[in-house]
Amino acid sequence: MIYQRCRWCGTASFRRMLCPVCASSDLASERSDGEGVVVQSSVVNRYTGTARNESLVRFPEGFVFRCRVVGASPHLVWVGARVRPVAGSDPETGEAVFELCETHTSVDW
Repeated sequence: MIYQRCRWCGTASFRRMLCPVCASSDLASERSDGEGVVVQSSVVNRYTGTARNESLVRFPEGFVFRCRVVGASPHLVWVGARVRPVAGSDPETGEAVFELCETHTSVDW
């Protein structure tokens, strides 16, 4: 997964034309391993008849990105879950799709 790092202030961002901190356009492309941690998760039914998950994922490089998490029921994606890119998906050209690194088989009430 390719992201940008500002050459002026060092801020990491994803799919930006300008740095979100200093508004510099001097961004260098860097490669991420793609694994991150879910920091917010929600179930969305918008525009389709089926529910899907949309999550905010924080990456170790320092940026947060909204993506879709697959591989589990939408309501079973939890905050703190580790995710990785789905094989065959290309976040540069379309929607970023991730899958859970581990799944919980039971739900604690």
